[in-house]
Amino acid sequence: MKYFYSSIAISLVGVGAVWYFAGIAGAYICALLAILEISLSFDNAVVNAKVLGGMDEVWRRRFIVWGIPIAVFGMRFAFPIIIVSVAAGISLLETLNLAINDIAAYHEHLEAHKMEIYTFGGAFLLMVALEFFFAGRSIRWIPLIESNKVMLALSRAKNASVFVAILLGVFIVYFVGQISCAIAYFAAILAHMSLGILSEWLGGDESSANESAARTGLAGFLYLETLDASFSFDGVIGAFAMSNNVFIIMIGLGIGAFFVRALTLYMVEKGTLSEFRFLEHGAHYAILALAIIMFINLFSEVGEIITGTLSFALIVLAFLHSVLLNKKEKNA
Repeated sequence: MKYFYSSIAISLVGVGAVWYFAGIAGAYICALLAILEISLSFDNAVVNAKVLGGMDEVWRRRFIVWGIPIAVFGMRFAFPIIIVSVAAGISLLETLNLAINDIAAYHEHLEAHKMEIYTFGGAFLLMVALEFFFAGRSIRWIPLIESNKVMLALSRAKNASVFVAILLGVFIVYFVGQISCAIAYFAAILAHMSLGILSEWLGGDESSANESAARTGLAGFLYLETLDASFSFDGVIGAFAMSNNVFIIMIGLGIGAFFVRALTLYMVEKGTLSEFRFLEHGAHYAILALAIIMFINLFSEVGEIITGTLSFALIVLAFLHSVLLNKKEKNA
């Protein structure tokens, strides 16, 4: 419980501040946004724990200390402002003014370019999931999916994840029919590959980007922050369905980000991933589901409640299956 004391304290301060300035209705929305962020990012915490487990103590501390302001103020506040500024062709100061004084116009600009945001986030998360499933792991959760002939053949092929991602990207870009989405999609693949190359330069090997990034502090830190950004896209855009106040959104999603960091640290310190063998698999199935939902959002909106529930359900199923198997082995 000690891992969550600071998050609980921040939650009380944040919700209390919103209550003071925006009333009980604003505080309620803030609390809902925090729950939304936690449900959407639970799989993010599991993957963070895997990567963080391969870092030394210095970089773990930097991820917690530096990662919090980046996650709260960078990804949940500054990053959407930068996106709107670049996409709409207006200055950062003008965009900031819109975010503070003209929420409707700010939201309109963000909505106008959400397809590019979903495309980038979906493509990056797709690469994360494919790297995991094509890594040729000895432990498999769902053999029908992970051990069929096609998957086993792809697991033996070099750069299979890039091939599948590009092939899928061609179809997505064709049906969307927007050059901006094509740029966003393939930029995400390049970003993921760049992190793998950076890791090799800094001392990693030629294994997957997920695992090589975990072997070096700086590359791992950049990988985690990029991953967090991809997860935050869906929450930031969906948050406007609950509130038009950018500060309530930032505080609510920020509280959720604090809890995700605390949960990550808890899993690293307690060795949760090694104890529950399928938890990592469940998280990557949830990541794959989130990527697919982001692509579906290009054509038809999928509610955040469905997204969060599906991600949480996959991880809970993986956890329960791990517990059941542990009990069977113990009894045997």
